[in-house]
Amino acid sequence: MRRVCSVSVDLDPLACYYRIHGLGEPPRALADVVLRRALPRWLELFARRGIQATLFVVGGDLDGNPHSRGSRALIGEAARAGHELGNHSFGHPYDLDRLPRERVAEEIDRAHERIAEAGTVAPVGFRAPGYNLSPTIVDVLIERGYRYDSSILPAPLYWSAKAAIMTSMRLLGRPSGSALGDPRLAAAPLVPYRPAAGAPWRRGQASLVELPMSVSPSLRLPLIGTSVMLAPPWLRGRLLDSVRARPFFNFELHGIDLIDAEADGIPAELVARQPDLRASLVDKRRALEATLDRLALDYRFAPLRDVAAETQRKQ
Repeated sequence: MRRVCSVSVDLDPLACYYRIHGLGEPPRALADVVLRRALPRWLELFARRGIQATLFVVGGDLDGNPHSRGSRALIGEAARAGHELGNHSFGHPYDLDRLPRERVAEEIDRAHERIAEAGTVAPVGFRAPGYNLSPTIVDVLIERGYRYDSSILPAPLYWSAKAAIMTSMRLLGRPSGSALGDPRLAAAPLVPYRPAAGAPWRRGQASLVELPMSVSPSLRLPLIGTSVMLAPPWLRGRLLDSVRARPFFNFELHGIDLIDAEADGIPAELVARQPDLRASLVDKRRALEATLDRLALDYRFAPLRDVAAETQRKQ
């Protein structure tokens, strides 16, 4: 029996990347560029390969802005095609893990409502912005009956690199709008598990399950879209081979992975700071398709909701 791979796409708007790099706000005309230009490319790619993916949606993109009608239509199209819609918060605050309980609940509830309206099916899974999870977030999700969370990237080297970059930006007078999460998350289990009350980085008996993003063994290098797609083919192959023994591969991507900086009008100030935007859409699509084709040899594809249900049955 083949193992299971879940492909998920975080549909973060361009404003998130401007905040990460301390660039303020993007041009208003590009507010919906990820949904308008990249999402149809993702849907076409998945349709050709028969993949049902999980799309993590930022609720604010569906809420009364000038572009929200088209965004809701695209999200509805994705749901009708069989893709799972996950909750990625309402405003994508990178410090969600530090906010008081009422603010956390508001972020989750407002997004839940907008996503359910657009896709007709309420979300059962959540992913926190910036991989920053907290006991409060988990408690709120459990109260609302969520089946799973998929926020943890258990990669100490990634966490250390992020800390170093944010420190250097602050010293240069251009602080990042991102946030560092609890470092204990970087040492979380590598396989699906039920988190402990008050300590989601440890195993416990929670009613929901945690589905961590996949990393390589030993060094725990992130096996997410950017690192896999920008790697040379020989390194990409070795990274994928390193996890072939695991029964579950959680492959996280971002909507911006299928943005073409030139064709989609991305400003040079962001392109200069975002490495994946300096690669052409042709090259990124070729690398992504090669990765999915390789994964298809060893895995069957299923959305995260199905993996969560199976994990709950077994645990």
